Amino acid sequence: MPAPLDHLDIAADHPLLRLGRLLAARGYRFTTLTPLSHQRVNARPGNAEARTLEDVFGWSRPFRQEVVGEEVFALLREACAVEAQGELWSSRIRWSSLDGQLFVHSRYPTVDADAVFFGPDTYRFAQALHQHLARDARPLRRIADIGCGAGPGAVLAALARPRAQVLALDINDRALAFTAVNARLAGAANLIPRHSDLLHQVEGPLDLIIANPPYMLDPAGRAYRHGGGEHGAGLSLAIIEAALQRLAPGGSLLLYTGVAMFDGADPFRDAFQPLLDGHAWTWRYREMDPDVFGEELDNPAYARADRIAAVVLEATRPAHD
Repeated sequence: MPAPLDHLDIAADHPLLRLGRLLAARGYRFTTLTPLSHQRVNARPGNAEARTLEDVFGWSRPFRQEVVGEEVFALLREACAVEAQGELWSSRIRWSSLDGQLFVHSRYPTVDADAVFFGPDTYRFAQALHQHLARDARPLRRIADIGCGAGPGAVLAALARPRAQVLALDINDRALAFTAVNARLAGAANLIPRHSDLLHQVEGPLDLIIANPPYMLDPAGRAYRHGGGEHGAGLSLAIIEAALQRLAPGGSLLLYTGVAMFDGADPFRDAFQPLLDGHAWTWRYREMDPDVFGEELDNPAYARADRIAAVVLEATRPAHD
């Protein structure tokens, strides 16, 4: 496991930050796939060993030192982000591209308890965020990203609203450290990583809350993946309840999550609609993708589910209660 990172002290010469700048200067780009697609591509003949930087930092393939060169390898060692794998080496981190930015996060496969996930859900979340901000012309003073992970939502919000204070919140210190690196790499100076369970360690009202929480039922209970509740929606519902208490008048919640559908019904909508309607909030809800993580339907927890859908909820508190 890499050495701990202090998310409050990511200096300009931090090795991960220097590595990100070096990769950007070399034109590195990588779009991260689902774990199942990643596994299939890596299993193809000829893909057992890395030949390019994308192989090393995107596909997480073992590599020989000469593939990355002395400078990159030295930065990996300085960051405690490389380990021996027989006669080869393996990077403990990955770098993914999103909206012209690079984001560091955990390697494939994400098996560690404090793994920091980045994948197709991240791209869909970013799309939903861009669409929301395009419609919301209000001046935003305080934004919170609950369960920020590697920080893509918080970084994109900070870049889009440079006058706002953006709080990147997570219970995972490794996620906060990666977020701090990614924010500095993107030049998002108005982003503040903070350890917080939901909004419990944050004071004051918020103008916008965004979240892309885990929504699966994970037997191992890994924080980046396990959503809790009967079918993975527990954390998503907790975020809605937190927003009901903490959004300023006129403030909005943008929630991207996943829902297990049963017999054509949406149990997540059935659970949150009384909460929002009871507070006279306006809201929009849509399916962004009707079928994600189909392989999970083989698991006993989803034995009766028709499908798992990616959904977006936008809810707004009345300007005058």
